[in-house]
Amino acid sequence: MKNSQTRRDWLRNAAILTATSGLAGSAGAADSKVAWDDSIEKGLRWLSRTQSSRGKWNTNEYPTAMASLAATALIASGSTTTQGPYAKQIARATDYLISKSRDNGLIGDPKTDSRYTYGHGFAMLLMSQVLGEEGLIDRREELVDVLTRAVQFSGNAQTQAGGWGYVSAAAGNNFDEGSTTITQVQGLRGCRNAGIPVSGKVIDNAKEYIYGCKNPDGGISYSSKQRGTSRPAITAAALAALYNAGDYDGEHVPEMLEYAKKSLHSLGGASFGHWHYTYLYYSQVVYRQGDDLWKPFRDRLYDKIVGQQRPDGFWEGQVNPVYVTACNLIMLQLDKGYLPIYQR
Repeated sequence: MKNSQTRRDWLRNAAILTATSGLAGSAGAADSKVAWDDSIEKGLRWLSRTQSSRGKWNTNEYPTAMASLAATALIASGSTTTQGPYAKQIARATDYLISKSRDNGLIGDPKTDSRYTYGHGFAMLLMSQVLGEEGLIDRREELVDVLTRAVQFSGNAQTQAGGWGYVSAAAGNNFDEGSTTITQVQGLRGCRNAGIPVSGKVIDNAKEYIYGCKNPDGGISYSSKQRGTSRPAITAAALAALYNAGDYDGEHVPEMLEYAKKSLHSLGGASFGHWHYTYLYYSQVVYRQGDDLWKPFRDRLYDKIVGQQRPDGFWEGQVNPVYVTACNLIMLQLDKGYLPIYQR
């Protein structure tokens, strides 16, 4: 516990110093920082008070994915399951996700969720981040067990092409597509970083899947079975996943990055379909490039996000407010550096 607290104190102080030094030269920039912080707190409070006593958020769709993303946004603030203003909510969400673990390793319910691999991947990501800071021995043991079986499920659910679909390969006739593949890769990488064994072959096959979906313009196709049309959102997500997998300088990465920057760096003017999904990942990509590229982009991105927040603290958009609010809060808190999976 002492080491965990020391690490978080150091990260918190470093984040404050970085933000202060970066904004020292401009009163307008300082005002923006205050507005961003206020927006984050309003959003976190909205998530915390809309969580049910069972630890989930009462959405009609994708309960496992929503609980995982919302809890990820809360833990990105610096709280853990045992420390901080949102500790109770993170612990409840973690216990809820543990309760959704099935004997075959799936975290979720295939009877009520037609796209359960999303929830499974996001749950692996969240719980792997929780595990690194968990101070209660019994919950640590539960998390290790759940994540070990979850990793095995993901490996078994991978398609012959190396990707993942909305359901496991056997149940989905080997259908795969880029967005669920990225969710699995990030979840698996989080597990590996937390000390859970992950097959290198599964990750290598996933990387080859992404490379195989790359088009001549540098963009990534929707699926290995539907190539030819590049998707900016999937390209951004693929880059984030490749970085998580340790591939920063592979032969395909520069072209993918150039395509993503050309398509997304201007923030696309008016919002488009899957905007929050797209920038959840593209913001991670830009953040990893360093401050020269990140800070000017961050300022525009954050101002845009804050300007769309509702008075009660949530955001609206595709899927549901929990999803959009969680995505926005994760983006707004990248600079804090609390989550290892998003760190530079």
